[in-house]
Amino acid sequence: MKQKLLLILLLIFSFKSFSQDSKFSLELNYPIPIDNFVGENYNGIIDIGADYRIINLNPVNIGISLNSGVFTNNSNQNNGVQDFKVTSYVIQPKIFGELDLESINKFHPTVGLGYTIMVFDASGSNNGLDVSSSSETQSGFNFNLGLAYDVSKKLFVQAHYDFVKLGVDNDVPDIKFNTNVNILKIGLGYRL
Repeated sequence: MKQKLLLILLLIFSFKSFSQDSKFSLELNYPIPIDNFVGENYNGIIDIGADYRIINLNPVNIGISLNSGVFTNNSNQNNGVQDFKVTSYVIQPKIFGELDLESINKFHPTVGLGYTIMVFDASGSNNGLDVSSSSETQSGFNFNLGLAYDVSKKLFVQAHYDFVKLGVDNDVPDIKFNTNVNILKIGLGYRL
């Protein structure tokens, strides 16, 4: 385990040696689900991400990013009949545009478009039946708005809003409560 961590750290810091002005950044966020079934039934645990700025079109940087998050259900259903826990794993690849103006050089607004995959894993029992191998996946398009503020040349704080439009199966009603996911993310980032 220590060898893998050391290898990952070496790879990350070696990227910096190839460029004076790195195009990579890492982020750590606290996700807050708002409204709908995710907001009512889940608490955000963590969201981590990596960004890579591909092109500088002055004053806009175009890049790609990948975020992964974890949510856990907040409902206490331990009434003797239902005793299970659901964890949702979220994967969000996207492309983004970041505004980089000299007049507001510490602020960096972003707009992104991507795709979200939400995997819901259940463990425990429901009415005496084991649900530990139960898993369901939902996915849909993602629209993202964000704002980062530079604390220093490397460190920044940020807030992001994700709107996700999930597709639903035939047995789930196609209403906003089941399809529209809203997530607010607040966190820190580090430019490599």
